[in-house]
Amino acid sequence: MVTFEELGLDERLVQAVTEMGYVNPTPIQEKAIPVLINGTKDLIGLAQTGTGKTAAFGLPLLQLLDAEQKYPQALVVCPTRELCLQIVNEIVSFKKHIKGLQVVAVYGGASIVMQIKDIRRGVQVVVATPGRLIDLIERKAINLEQIKYVVLDEADEMLNMGFQDDIEFILQNTPARESTWLFSATMPNEIRKVSKRYMTEPVEITVGTKNTSNKNIDHQYYVTSAQHRYETLKRLIDFNPGIYGIIFTRTKVDAQNIAEKLTREGYDIDALHGDLTQPQRDKVMNQFRDRSLQLLIATDVAARGIDVKEITHVINYELPDDVEVYTHRTGRTGRAGSTGVAISIIHQREAYKLKQIEKIVQSPINKMEIPSGKDVCRKQFFFFMDKLLNADISHGDYETYVPMLEEKFADVSKEEVLKRVAALEFDRFLKYYENAGDLNARAENRNERRGDDKNRNRNDRGNFRESGRREGGRDSRDFQGDTTRLFINIGTKDGFYKASFLQFILDMSDLRKDVLGRIDMKEMNSWVEVDKNAAGQMIRALDGKNFKGRKIRMNDADSGGGRRR
Repeated sequence: MVTFEELGLDERLVQAVTEMGYVNPTPIQEKAIPVLINGTKDLIGLAQTGTGKTAAFGLPLLQLLDAEQKYPQALVVCPTRELCLQIVNEIVSFKKHIKGLQVVAVYGGASIVMQIKDIRRGVQVVVATPGRLIDLIERKAINLEQIKYVVLDEADEMLNMGFQDDIEFILQNTPARESTWLFSATMPNEIRKVSKRYMTEPVEITVGTKNTSNKNIDHQYYVTSAQHRYETLKRLIDFNPGIYGIIFTRTKVDAQNIAEKLTREGYDIDALHGDLTQPQRDKVMNQFRDRSLQLLIATDVAARGIDVKEITHVINYELPDDVEVYTHRTGRTGRAGSTGVAISIIHQREAYKLKQIEKIVQSPINKMEIPSGKDVCRKQFFFFMDKLLNADISHGDYETYVPMLEEKFADVSKEEVLKRVAALEFDRFLKYYENAGDLNARAENRNERRGDDKNRNRNDRGNFRESGRREGGRDSRDFQGDTTRLFINIGTKDGFYKASFLQFILDMSDLRKDVLGRIDMKEMNSWVEVDKNAAGQMIRALDGKNFKGRKIRMNDADSGGGRRR
């Protein structure tokens, strides 16, 4: 594999990235850096969030700048405050062995006076959001006339946020730029127009698939108390027996402690953190790639540069302090057209962060119930039975042993054999979860309790009758009053399973699960049985809304709008 040194980088930059845990560049870094360090070519880099784009442009910038000149020479424009700060932090880490180079973050929501003071002290790199930068230009508090290099990071996101005119204004105010570097996850027509107007024969680099963004992730969160966070993590792992994923922690101490606990309890897991030597890191990563490890637990810094295929789950043991980091974490699943699940374990005081994250990922984050012990056992049991039924018996001479097995089990029924197989596999597991408690954090106020009482009274009056348990431990009710069956053009192909679909329609409609009956999911469509009094509210809440770029259609299934297949 190529190393950073082979890309032609200054040895001080190579030393910095090595100390940060980087050895081999990501694909976008490998392709972009050799082009950019010449400083004379325009470039368009197409790659998803989380592929290492900051290093792809940050390292060449630092190599090209003159530390002796105390005026802005490079400008990086990005859509959000969070990304702005992240870029600055990374560039500061990259330049640690280069004296005299200064970088400043310019963004809204912070003191513009302090930012002006930082610029006047003398900086070579300005990282800015469009609105605050234009404010500084109009105040004549920043001079862009000597800017040589302009980077537009997450350009498609800036256009989505309505910054096209701002971007063009900024480019018009950098007349001396020698090259423009545009990085984006997609290439909409608006970006193509900007590139044609302000770039000259740009080199175009694509990593992954052009014009696609990661829409294949089911975002979920679980609310628990701080003391139950580890137990919740363990239960969610057990509830997903086929999991192949990464668990993110804030600190290397947490990563190491949790890895040691889970290892003692029999899980195939190891930790990736800053204290590992490069050979140790390589060993852990090789074990994870060949699936000797089912789980990898890592800090954000240690996980940089990880690109492993077919990761099914990313678990945020805690939400990151910087919400933009969420996209970098979760972007490691749902790749190459496959689906993935992003799970966050939070306590109630962190709920406000989810709204910020939803805006960034442009996708709902669905609240889920932490499964009960019985739910976990049921899921594990069926997973094992599927493995048993799908076991490959074609490679061994098992026919030789069949007569002996038949003789040995002559007086034992098939049912008894199955029970004994299950007992051998699940005895300790079942005992552990036999009396498992509820880990969900419950926050009920008087109004909620009063609502619960009303629902209980309504149930007692015979509107609804308990008739069993739905898959995944949810109640399945047989309605006794008036009901309506609704059609919706969303199904399993959209990445839903019953539990996440139920939570999605409840969150969208602001209804309680008491009004729902049977849910019948197919690949392309679903049918929902709902209390007739609540049907109108559900249709108004969902019909016509957008989901992953597609318009939702919901109507009365019995009126001819949707028929069961």
